[in-house]
Amino acid sequence: MTEGKRILVVDDELQIRRLLRITLEANGFSVFEAATGKEGIYKAAADRPDVVVLDLGLPDMKGIDVLKQVREWSGVPVIILSVRDDEKGKVAALDAGADDYVVKPFGTAELVARLNVALRHGREGAEEIREFKNGNLYVDLVGRIVKNGGAPVKLTATEYALLLRFVNNAGKVLTHRQLMKEIWGPYREDETQYLRVYMAQLRKKLETDPSRPNLFVTEAGVGYRMQLLE
Repeated sequence: MTEGKRILVVDDELQIRRLLRITLEANGFSVFEAATGKEGIYKAAADRPDVVVLDLGLPDMKGIDVLKQVREWSGVPVIILSVRDDEKGKVAALDAGADDYVVKPFGTAELVARLNVALRHGREGAEEIREFKNGNLYVDLVGRIVKNGGAPVKLTATEYALLLRFVNNAGKVLTHRQLMKEIWGPYREDETQYLRVYMAQLRKKLETDPSRPNLFVTEAGVGYRMQLLE
């Protein structure tokens, strides 16, 4: 999947760019760099990368503003690099259209795994998904059939709508606000108690052990992620 895939790294730290270049090229990626937001926007347009790795803290402009400008004309997967304690920044970036985030300091193996998820999602997004399998979960999107370990599962309309958001964004973080807006509408974005109730119901019906979820994992203070399982 990675061979020949083009990664644009936008980060003002030379050491980070060098580390990413060495790591990503060793994993079969083709890497090119930008040290500023303006340069990143230009290269995103001119070089058409398969994925963008974007630092939120840039010298000339905010990383989230780079993201917003790129999102005006491109759906390229964007993975944010964020400092560990910048929870608000991560949420804002995800709400603005980022596909994922990796905290600094980060493990290179984790970043490569997130890049592979972004590439897979980008490829699947160009195709119509008719069925979805992840661990014990099976979803027939044409027949609206859901199974857990081969057994049919009955979901309410709201539960199914919520599940579809995760199916269509498997491996990605979905923020509380994104989910609330898409399921309950733009005027109920802050009423996250509804979301907690329905997530508990989905876990009860689809997790092997709802008390220790490994399919729908919580991203503390941010939202939820459907974890990709074997």
